[in-house]
Amino acid sequence: MSKLRLNVSVLAAIAMIGPAMAETEVVDGIPPVSIATSLPDNGDPTGSRRWLAQHGITYGLVYTGEALRNVSGGVRRGGLYQGKLEAFTAIDFGKFAGWQGLSFFGNAFQIHRTAGMRGEHFNSLITISNIEAIPSTRLSELWFEQKLFDDRFGFRFGQLAADAEFFISDYSKMFLSSDWPTITGANLPSGGPAYPLATPGLRWRYDPDKNWSALVAVFNGDPGEQGTVNTTGTNFRVNDPPLLMGEVQYRRNQGKDDKGLAGIYRLGGWHHFGQFHDHRFGIDGVSLADPVSNGIARRIRGNSGLYGIIDQQIWRPADGGPDSGIGVFSRIAGSPSNSSHINFFLDSGIVFSGMIPGRPNDKFGASFIYGNISNRLRAFDRDVIVHSGLTQPVRNYEMTIELSYQAQIKPGWTVQPTFEYVRHPGGHISDPDRPEQPIRNGAIFGVRTTVAY
Repeated sequence: MSKLRLNVSVLAAIAMIGPAMAETEVVDGIPPVSIATSLPDNGDPTGSRRWLAQHGITYGLVYTGEALRNVSGGVRRGGLYQGKLEAFTAIDFGKFAGWQGLSFFGNAFQIHRTAGMRGEHFNSLITISNIEAIPSTRLSELWFEQKLFDDRFGFRFGQLAADAEFFISDYSKMFLSSDWPTITGANLPSGGPAYPLATPGLRWRYDPDKNWSALVAVFNGDPGEQGTVNTTGTNFRVNDPPLLMGEVQYRRNQGKDDKGLAGIYRLGGWHHFGQFHDHRFGIDGVSLADPVSNGIARRIRGNSGLYGIIDQQIWRPADGGPDSGIGVFSRIAGSPSNSSHINFFLDSGIVFSGMIPGRPNDKFGASFIYGNISNRLRAFDRDVIVHSGLTQPVRNYEMTIELSYQAQIKPGWTVQPTFEYVRHPGGHISDPDRPEQPIRNGAIFGVRTTVAY
C-alpha cells in the first residue's frame, strides 16, 4: 500500500466530520476518515485513486448539508435547507517530480441555498452555520508550499485563507456556530480572508520542535465582497492595504501514546494597514448623528487586534488520544473601540468524545459565543436618540448558545442534531417592522449531515 503524509489543509478540510485525527497518513489516497473505507474496493474500483496517490496526487470531496428551522424570534420564522460541496486536491512534488519539500493544495466550493438563516431570519453578526455564504461556485485556496531544514521551516504562497491556520480552536470545530471569529469578520474589510473568501498572500512557519510553532502571514487586506466584487474567488486582488497576522503555538501531549492531558495554547494578533471610519465622529469633530455634522466620518489609520486561545483536555481515558474524553476551549480577543464594530469577543465550550458505550466516535457538547458592540457605536446610537427624539434600541452585544450531538454513522459520515439560541440579534438592533423595538431573541433547531470521500 502507498502511504503519503497528509497535507495539513486536507486535514482541515475534513476535520469537521469526526474526532480530531491523530493519524497523519493517507493510505492509497484515502484520508484517515472517509466513507470510501465502507465502500466496495474502498470506493476505488479502477485503482485510479491508489495510482495517483503513488505518484503524489491526492484528492477528496466533502459534502455538508443541513436543515435549520427558526421556531421563535428573529425577523421571520421558518425553515430552510442549505449545503456546501467542497472538492480539494493536494500534490506532493517529492513523489510527483522529485522536488522534495514542495507541495500544492487547491480547493473549491459549490455553495447552495445558504445565507438565509443568519441574514434573512436574524440579521445576526455571529455565525449561525459555518457553511453560510452567498450561493455560488467558487475557488477558495490555491497555493504552493516549500518546506526546508528537515521540515522545520516552510513558506506558503498563493491564494490563502487565514482561517485555515490562524485563530483556530480545535475542540470548537464540531459546532455549527464555530467559525472565523466575529471580531475579525465584523471589523476587517469584506470580513477578511476567511471562508468562503481567500486572497493572495504569503505565510511563513517555523517549527523548532514538535511542541512549538510560530506563524506569520501577509495577506491582501480586502478579499472583495463575495456577492459583488469576488463572486467566483478568482479576482486575485493584490492592490489593497495589507493585513498582517502572527501566531505562536505551544502543544503538549498530542501523541496518540502520550498519557498526560493534551493541550494547545495559542497567542496571536493582527494589524490591517488600511484606513477605517470612526463610528461616531466626523472630520469636523461633531457626532455623525448631529444634524449640523458634515456627515463625513473621521478616518483612522489601521486597525488591530490581539487574541488568545486555549484547547485543554481535562479528562483522558486510558489508551485515549488527544481528542478523546473531555475537552474545554476558549477564544478571547479585543480590538480598539473607535475603529471597530466589535471590540471584544469571547467564545467557550466543552466537548465530550467517546463517552457513550458502543459509540466511540460520537461527540456532544455545549458552547457559547459573545460579541461586544464597541463603545463608539453605543455612543452613536445614544446620539441618534438625542438628536432625533425617536426611541430605538441601543446596541450592546450579541450572544449565541449551542447544544450539539455528532453521531458517526460510518467512518466519514456523521449526522448532527443541534439547537441554537440567539440573544440580541445583530447586537440589539431595531426590528425592521418595529424600529422602536429590537429584533427578538430566537431559537433554532436543526440537523446537519456530513459525508467525506
